[in-house]
Amino acid sequence: DSYKKEIPHLQLFHRMASFSNGHISGCFSVFQFLWCLALLCILSRTTRAQFPRSCATLDVLQSGECCPSLTGSAADRCGSTLNRGDCVEVAVDTRPHGPQYSLDGLDDRERWPLSFFNRTCRCRGNFFGFNCGKCKPGLSGANCDRAIQAVRRNILELNAAEKQQFINALHQAKQTVHPDYVIATRRRAEIFGPDGSTPQFENVTIYNYFVWTHYYSVSKTYLGDGQESFGGVDFSHEGPAFLTWHRYHLFQLERDMQEMLQDPLFALPYWNFAIGGSQCDICTDDLMGSRSNFDPTLISPNSVFSLWLVLCESINDYDTLGTICNSTESSPIRRNPAGNVARPMVQRLPEPEDVAQCLEVGLFDTPPFYSNSSASFRNTLEGYSEPSGTYSPIIRSLHNLAHLFLNGTGGQTHVSPNDPMFVLLHTFTDAIFDEWLRRFRPDLSTYPEQDAPIGHNRLYNMVPFWPPVTNIEMFVTAPENLGYAYEVQWPRRSLNITEIVTIGIVAALVVVALIFATTSCVVRAQKHSDDKIRQPLLTDHYQSYTEDPEELHSGKQSVV
Repeated sequence: DSYKKEIPHLQLFHRMASFSNGHISGCFSVFQFLWCLALLCILSRTTRAQFPRSCATLDVLQSGECCPSLTGSAADRCGSTLNRGDCVEVAVDTRPHGPQYSLDGLDDRERWPLSFFNRTCRCRGNFFGFNCGKCKPGLSGANCDRAIQAVRRNILELNAAEKQQFINALHQAKQTVHPDYVIATRRRAEIFGPDGSTPQFENVTIYNYFVWTHYYSVSKTYLGDGQESFGGVDFSHEGPAFLTWHRYHLFQLERDMQEMLQDPLFALPYWNFAIGGSQCDICTDDLMGSRSNFDPTLISPNSVFSLWLVLCESINDYDTLGTICNSTESSPIRRNPAGNVARPMVQRLPEPEDVAQCLEVGLFDTPPFYSNSSASFRNTLEGYSEPSGTYSPIIRSLHNLAHLFLNGTGGQTHVSPNDPMFVLLHTFTDAIFDEWLRRFRPDLSTYPEQDAPIGHNRLYNMVPFWPPVTNIEMFVTAPENLGYAYEVQWPRRSLNITEIVTIGIVAALVVVALIFATTSCVVRAQKHSDDKIRQPLLTDHYQSYTEDPEELHSGKQSVV
């Protein structure tokens, strides 16, 4: 089980919410009504996959080729006339995956993205993007030859102005239609609409796009009317891709917000959730929102996040009716930190010591590359093992524990990104991942090539990102390869009983050795002193030089 299955009773909270709640009444109601009405006008249908807007046309879909022109000329696919890229066949992973997913040909996400497109842009040199119109991570300028680096910092270390700028940017992303991508509102078999000639796509906001991609990666496989949907599939959790998938997920949001703000150095901050205790130190009105006085499971009306509504929460309908997450936002974000009294284990945040221990687990992942892997850094950081790396079915630690501690929207996988705490929680998780990569410098072969859960093999294209990007492309240190770095003070691991005893024994042996050496030196020194006392004086062995000049020639004494 992942954190999405830990607290099903919280789904009831979402059904309880309405516009009559005190925290969104009065002066907020008119604003929220108009805002929601505007969003409903542009996001009114169900979603299934996301692609560049220029590829969501009848002709392009029928061709199976998503290679947009950079200049507008039909001959300039992928910026080829500018030597930026080429239109090529999509490469997909064909190696065997793990036994968790036993179906074949029933899910659009298998061999992603071949159900929709089989050709895409491959960018040359320093260029990047669905049409090679952007720069690779860490580069900027007209020719993508100027190095830049965004710095992700602890949100508590930002000054008041920086904190407000970040909150404003998140809210802007929640309201701003994505400039490049649209989402499909039907499965591939129904993508051309009832009349067979009307592609089923629509717009989505930047932040809701971030929410939706996460939902799409964890949704069940629908098997048809009257059949239970298949749940043994998760393209972003419980496997090696947990860290690489979420790394790209954050990178894409950060990149979208940089372009929205026209600031290439904008960086997502992080929340150091490994502080122990039962207090959420960033759940304040100047940051992520404190508790509402009207309902302790809601966010204070003094926070802009009290206005945010949740996307993709009708999970039972998706699984039983075959519907898909649509863009209709439903109820406010729920958050009740440390409030799950039924499970005391999740009422406290991870400790600094947990991070220190996790960073000492030397293997990236171990068979079966799943949520029951032991001695696996990935499974430890994801939170299915003890911080030391030992697997335990009852343990929830680090990442998982931080989600469950929030005890609300952020604690249910399919909707968790709706709470912006998700962003800060995962940037810190990514920071731990990057520090592990820096310390161990693993070879790319460390990442499993096959037999991981579907979507998690080394060369699998991560679902549903476009253009296609493989897991291994994110298995690199960020400062040198991805254009961002972290400012973090990492905790040192405290010693356990065995280590303390061992150090004590070694220290005692050292002391004994020093005493023995000192005693030996004293004895030898004393003996040397005694020998000197027993030796004759210098005048007893050698004649002295006389000062009488007459005696020098008397023959009584030789002259030297």
